[in-house]
Amino acid sequence: MHQETRKLLTIVTESALETELCDELTRLGAGGYTVTDARGRGSRGVRDAGWASSGNIRIEVICDARVADRIAAHLRDRYYSDYAMILYLSDVSVLRPEKF
Repeated sequence: MHQETRKLLTIVTESALETELCDELTRLGAGGYTVTDARGRGSRGVRDAGWASSGNIRIEVICDARVADRIAAHLRDRYYSDYAMILYLSDVSVLRPEKF
C-alpha cells in the first residue's frame, strides 16, 4: 500500500476563535481541517466547556511542511500573546496523498 508523509498540525485553543481561525487556515493554504471540542487543564487553568464560549477546540490540519510552517508562524505571531493556544506538529503517513 502506497503511503506518503505529511505534517499534522494540531491547534488547541479557545472556541471563540473557531470561525476566524478556519477562515485563516484556508487563506494560508490548508486544503481542509477538522474541528472537535476539547477540554482539559493547562497553564491557564481548567477548560471544562461548561459554557460554549469557555470551551476549547482542537483543530487538526494535514498538509505539507511548507503550509504547516506558514500556518504555525502566523498563529504564533497573531494569537500567542492574547489567547490560550498551543500548537504541535507530527509526521503522519497518509494513504491518499492527493487529498492533502
